[in-house]
Amino acid sequence: MKKSIILLSSLFLTLTMQAQDRSQPKPGPSPVLNIKKPETFALPNGLKVLVVENHKLPRVSFNLTIDNAPYAEGNKKGVDDLTSSLIGNGSTKTTKDAFNEEVDFLGADISFFSSGAAANGLSKYSKRILELMAEGALSPNFTQEEFDKEKEKLIDGLKAQEKSVTVVAGRVENVLAYGKNHPAGEYLSEETINNVTLADVKANYATYFVPERAYLVIVGDVKTKDVKKMVEKLFGSWVKATAPRLTYSNPSNVQYTQINFVDMPNAVQSEISLINTVNLKMSDADYFPVILANQVFGGDFNSYLNMNLREAHGWTYGARSSIGFDKNIYSKFKANAQVRNAVTDSSVVESLKELNKIRTEKVTDEMLNSVKAGYIGRFVMQVEKPATVARYALNIETESLPADFYENYIKNINAVTPEDVMRVANKYFLADNLRIVITGKGSEVISGLEKLKIPMFYFDKFGNPTEKPAMKKPVPAGVTVKSVIDAYVAAIGGDKAVKAVKSIAYTGSTTIPQAPMPLSYSSKTDNKGRMAVELSMAGMGSIMKQVVNGNTAYMMQQGQKKVMEGDDLAKMKESAVLFNETLLGTKTGVTISGVEPMNGSDAYAVVDGDTTYYFDVKSGLKTAEATTEEQGGQKMTRVTNFNDYRAVKGVKVPFNTIMNVGFELDIKMSDVKINEGVSDADFL
Repeated sequence: MKKSIILLSSLFLTLTMQAQDRSQPKPGPSPVLNIKKPETFALPNGLKVLVVENHKLPRVSFNLTIDNAPYAEGNKKGVDDLTSSLIGNGSTKTTKDAFNEEVDFLGADISFFSSGAAANGLSKYSKRILELMAEGALSPNFTQEEFDKEKEKLIDGLKAQEKSVTVVAGRVENVLAYGKNHPAGEYLSEETINNVTLADVKANYATYFVPERAYLVIVGDVKTKDVKKMVEKLFGSWVKATAPRLTYSNPSNVQYTQINFVDMPNAVQSEISLINTVNLKMSDADYFPVILANQVFGGDFNSYLNMNLREAHGWTYGARSSIGFDKNIYSKFKANAQVRNAVTDSSVVESLKELNKIRTEKVTDEMLNSVKAGYIGRFVMQVEKPATVARYALNIETESLPADFYENYIKNINAVTPEDVMRVANKYFLADNLRIVITGKGSEVISGLEKLKIPMFYFDKFGNPTEKPAMKKPVPAGVTVKSVIDAYVAAIGGDKAVKAVKSIAYTGSTTIPQAPMPLSYSSKTDNKGRMAVELSMAGMGSIMKQVVNGNTAYMMQQGQKKVMEGDDLAKMKESAVLFNETLLGTKTGVTISGVEPMNGSDAYAVVDGDTTYYFDVKSGLKTAEATTEEQGGQKMTRVTNFNDYRAVKGVKVPFNTIMNVGFELDIKMSDVKINEGVSDADFL
């Protein structure tokens, strides 16, 4: 499966670098803005309506937002998610299929969630689109059949994320920062989801889907007087009610800076987050100094953090910081980076150095002016859009902002001084009360972190205190590379069955965050040193393809063909082998580095150059493969996990492959063929 790592690593690198290496705005004169105000009206039940007429294009959008306070769901965490999933599955008046068919016929998009709904389409259909949105939102059809389906999907999604370092890191960060009983700290589990019933969903909807703090924002080619009649007719019967607004204890930051470590043996890089909670609202006087201080520290591409960890040292694809604003509960300051295991401790040192810098040294006028120019540039680009005008008006309503908040936005940005930046950095970036949450491979990074002399505490994947994780164990007497490989061959079917395999064809599918729809995956390999791996998307055809045909190889990406030569050709040829693991038993230079925890059990770590293969001690099966490679001047390790082994013609092969390529890429095989489905034409 090394071939897949090469292919998908290349795809990930392309997408990542395109996203991050954009040109930055340059300083210029600040424009004077005249921000249009929406027309507003309210219904007796409390619903407030904001209308922004824009007749440039024959389109309209409707956004219903219910401004409820956050609430904890306790042992039924998941009821809100399931409510969101079930709203919009038809209505009490129209079946799900009929509802969706009409939406498609109109060429509209309508979506629903527990705190509102959204719709857009051609303005000539605006009346019917709004009717359908109102019908789906106010008359949902909650059925047991749909409830069971959505619950199963939610649980399947959780299972798919079990090995995601990013997901685990985010969960533990929130648990430690807020506590498990706080709305921002509780998390979904299979147990809490199974506690939810259809009756709970109905009760949740009745309690929180109410009009008292609801806002309907309408933008586009409509007339306010016509819209008002439609809204009054469709939403006037929405029964007046107010959702409860519960209060929670404010979270406390730690008494002293500490490392909170979460062991993830499958991690190829460490997720580092520096976090503390803050009490900050958009209406606060510190709002503008804080957003600029964050940009200077880690919010901007040219920030202290990114220029250090990425540009100066090449340890990460990007280091960023953010700070939240919330009128209801405390939010978070967070600085985050994903770095190689070998530089985890160094990255912590450098991150703290940059945090100390912004707290003790005034930012230069040049940098502050550059950050201001970038922020103002982005603000100006957005402010001309009708949807932005509506969003700003909604913010003024919901965040208790002065009516001229956005007219004075640029002036308030420009008024921030270097002294302001340093003052708020000391107030909100708590260098002495900081949690340094690190989620990574303990056997490779803990020893380095211990040398930093920062107090360390250990937690499991759910934020529970735990003991220091076990490190790498020595290889038991009598275990050799050959014995491990012999056990692997026996586990997948035996030497005779393996040698009978002439070709393997995998067919599966996966998704990536940057793609609008699922990707099709295909991999074909034969015993003649030939291989073809391809990713494709419906309607777009092949996105990326790699082919090895004996002594030649090429890569095809976005219509461009590149013939492989030198080391690249040698690596691809090495990958074009059936069960290349079987060659390790007799290959020179291959060693066992130890016994390591991997995916919940011990595994022999068999090292061959830049690749480490992990073979389960008990089952003998290969459970993971880690390859270190250089991309963009940086060394990165990619881990692939192999699961769901099934027998095909007497040989066990994995039907699920999960690759860490900066995010978890979960490939599920729909079909695996042995000694069929492969022809000479596949390798042309």
